[in-house]
Amino acid sequence: MRNAYLSVAASGALAAGMCLPMAPVESASAGIDLDTPEGAVAAMRRIMCSENDNEPTTYWWNGHMFSRVPGEPDRRLFRVEGMNVRQCVTVEDPDRGTGYRLVTREILLYKDPDTHEVLWEWDNPWTGETVEVMHIANDPVNGRPTFPYDADGNPSARFNAEVQGNKWWMTVTVPLFYENPLGGDYQEWVGNKYQATEMFNFMGRVSELTAADRPIYHPHVGWVRQSDWLPWMKMRGRAGLVYFHTAGRKLESFEDLSDTMREAIDEHWPEYTEPPPGDDDRPNETSWTYFKKMVDARDE
Repeated sequence: MRNAYLSVAASGALAAGMCLPMAPVESASAGIDLDTPEGAVAAMRRIMCSENDNEPTTYWWNGHMFSRVPGEPDRRLFRVEGMNVRQCVTVEDPDRGTGYRLVTREILLYKDPDTHEVLWEWDNPWTGETVEVMHIANDPVNGRPTFPYDADGNPSARFNAEVQGNKWWMTVTVPLFYENPLGGDYQEWVGNKYQATEMFNFMGRVSELTAADRPIYHPHVGWVRQSDWLPWMKMRGRAGLVYFHTAGRKLESFEDLSDTMREAIDEHWPEYTEPPPGDDDRPNETSWTYFKKMVDARDE
């Protein structure tokens, strides 16, 4: 969801935004101690992917996208459905300890709010123009390596969740503000920065998360995103924004995705049945850089 997401995402962020601390458990028989740096990293790796290197896992979420324009009621524009396929690899550092790196790719589909059908064209109610819908297909959305200690050997990983009894939950907010990939060369002077906020929720049971011999954990998740108009909507600088409100979970297997998502992957993005390789060194994709690539390719 880094755009998406949960690429949850923390997308953009689920996915980049979801790149929080974790690493292999020291003792399979002892379970995880959440109060230690190693335990915090281990818990987050179970949540984000798997303790087993190169074991694919899949997140899935769905919900709605709304518009907000000054002086008019919010409109529900689309149903949305997303997925993020991912895996982790162990990373060793002499000072920072044993950590991991998360690699992912993600999809977000825009669907008719009433029929639930995947849309490929959309009638813009503000401009009267029929535009092509460009679904999110970000590949890759990878995280930096995460370790229990910093470069000086000081503890740096914490399990930043609320814990009450056997329940835990976590909120992650990722404000975004950077140069718009579709803008010109003078953004520092005239604006045109891209601004958005990604918000993630994770929740589950402590006993299941910390249990011995449980390399994968399946939390429930929520993803909220507020951003500028999507570029393919052709809003041409009109006042307003869009926001997404979704919920989902980590699936037991890729096959548990909806028929709609699996059909879209089979037909349009067959590489999304697997995550990127663990040593993937490509720059991360966002919905805006992906849009720019698609437009530039058509102009060639």
